[in-house]
Amino acid sequence: MAIIVISHEIGAGGPEIGPALGERLNYRCVGQDLIVDVARRYGLLEEKLSHLDEAKPSLFERFDAETRRYITVIQTALYEFAEHDNVILLGRGGQWLLRGIPHVLRVRVMAPFDLRQKRLAKKMAGQMGEQTNQRTVTDMVRRDDMEKIGRMRYLYEVDIRDPALYDVVINSEKVSVEAAVEVIAVLVRRPEMATSEVGMRLVADRALASRVQVALATHPETRKYRTTVEAKDGVVTLEGTAALEEAVDVARAVNGVREVRTQQVEIPPIPPFVA
Repeated sequence: MAIIVISHEIGAGGPEIGPALGERLNYRCVGQDLIVDVARRYGLLEEKLSHLDEAKPSLFERFDAETRRYITVIQTALYEFAEHDNVILLGRGGQWLLRGIPHVLRVRVMAPFDLRQKRLAKKMAGQMGEQTNQRTVTDMVRRDDMEKIGRMRYLYEVDIRDPALYDVVINSEKVSVEAAVEVIAVLVRRPEMATSEVGMRLVADRALASRVQVALATHPETRKYRTTVEAKDGVVTLEGTAALEEAVDVARAVNGVREVRTQQVEIPPIPPFVA
């Protein structure tokens, strides 16, 4: 049927809408279990995966090849879940990674800052059994917002708040969880949201390109280089400045790759100093 991506602000109700929608549509709702699945299949540290999944990388991490591998693996897992269709993906940049695919519905769930504060404080008080410090809750909401904004800007050079990234924006101040589920359920059952052969190929191409990226980010001979990967119907094109021969060998070993092509990127010479 369709793929639903839900991006949400903390305290806006996204984690409540996702599972309720999954039950309504009989879709799988993928949240934190994506990280657990990635850690198990790729043998990575769950703690570091969770950190990079939620926050923008630090200055040191931005230049760390291992960090790049972790982020690429998270993206690959999202694509692999999307390939199965009939799935709800919570966060993780799906609104950008799955852009342009006809049967993907991208939803943003937001609410006024003060309301999100109150909801989070109430939730924390229920979990801890005591009144929470208002300043602590305010700082938590503000920090979470900034981390998500920074992560999307660093990874994809987009603003997570940009309405153009979404097909539907829901303000949960007045729209209840039940109402949001009803709206989204009606939309994904529309004829234009039906899974098509073209859409399935687009998802498969991006998933294959991402798997090649993981292989390149893992192999000792190619992990230190940045190589752009594109895939179409099993034909993979690699674009980079170095180690392309090694990258071709690595890419050929990835399941689903039929052919590998390369495009060398020339590094422009440094212009002479002009006094």
